[in-house]
Amino acid sequence: MLTWDEEVKPSSQNSSAGDLQNSRTVDAAPSASDTDVSAPTRRVNAADKRIINGQTDVNQLVPFKYKWAWEKYLATCANHWMPQEVNMTRDIALWKDPNGLSEDERRIIKRNLGFFVTADSLAANNIVLGTYRHITAPECRQFLLRQAFEEAIHTHAYQYIVESLGLDESEIFNAYNEIKSIRDKDEFLIPFIEAIMNPDFKTGTPENDQTLLKSLIVFACLMEGLFFYVGFTQILALGRQNKMTGAAEQYQYILRDESMHCNFGIDLINQLKLENPHLWTAEFKAEIKALFMKAVELEYRYAEDTMPRGVLGLNASMFKGYLRYIANRRATQIGLEPLFPNEENPFPWMSEMIDLKKERNFFETRVIEYQSGGALSWD
Repeated sequence: MLTWDEEVKPSSQNSSAGDLQNSRTVDAAPSASDTDVSAPTRRVNAADKRIINGQTDVNQLVPFKYKWAWEKYLATCANHWMPQEVNMTRDIALWKDPNGLSEDERRIIKRNLGFFVTADSLAANNIVLGTYRHITAPECRQFLLRQAFEEAIHTHAYQYIVESLGLDESEIFNAYNEIKSIRDKDEFLIPFIEAIMNPDFKTGTPENDQTLLKSLIVFACLMEGLFFYVGFTQILALGRQNKMTGAAEQYQYILRDESMHCNFGIDLINQLKLENPHLWTAEFKAEIKALFMKAVELEYRYAEDTMPRGVLGLNASMFKGYLRYIANRRATQIGLEPLFPNEENPFPWMSEMIDLKKERNFFETRVIEYQSGGALSWD
């Protein structure tokens, strides 16, 4: 079972960034009539692959150099699920019951949906329009394609919950413009998307390579690895009290997906660092630490906004330690020192929420195993 203390296994392999038009064409052995080809041709050697700035053909998946990326791709495929497979009948009845949920509980649900319907779209745009263009390891690109699809499923899931409950779609989908705690998180993220989405942005210089590395860290460690966890904890706490069980079941699948995205991103970051140690300067690390501190502050403000009073046995102050604990884990996973020494996890039950290897009934509804075979692996 994955726990928040589990280390992401270091990788000695990863690949690098580059556009399709910059890839080298790999041809079969030339015939006698092909002796006048102008471009050199040779088969891809796995040792030549790079995470960014690679010179091998990005279309040639094998031979593998980054087998961990391929294994993570296969694991995500095995975890496939679709939102409409989850029964929302009990959630609908509870939401329509004037006495079914408190106003504080309703606030949590609407604030969560308001953030997440935009957040996963931002994540998908970052992958499709930014990161994918600059990664030159085909194995890693394969995972990114699957990840982009999963972000679409997550956006679908939030829309499905909104539609099922009959919420005001305009209110929920415009929350990122109208709710400050949500807008502030999105505005923190958007510059890191825009930097690598710029058509004129190319890797290949230390400055631009650091820009890409910074973007990868922000999205793997801070967006998927930190910004999602107040919301996940709140909705899963509702599920533990047998409330909004359909929504909680979907959030559990999303949590599993996002944890795998985070782990892949951390492997990608660490491999990029191994291949480009000159990028990991003292000044760069100080900048990353400052981003971590800012992200913790923003997510805590979000916790305060969504929980102005205690509810579900939780209160906003409890999340301060939790966010610091998670930030420490993310920092150490990419080679930084803990930012908040001696923090402990106040929500150990969250570790159980990601473990879908066995049948459980804590929602009084069967948690479906979306596995095509084999046990679920989080690594």
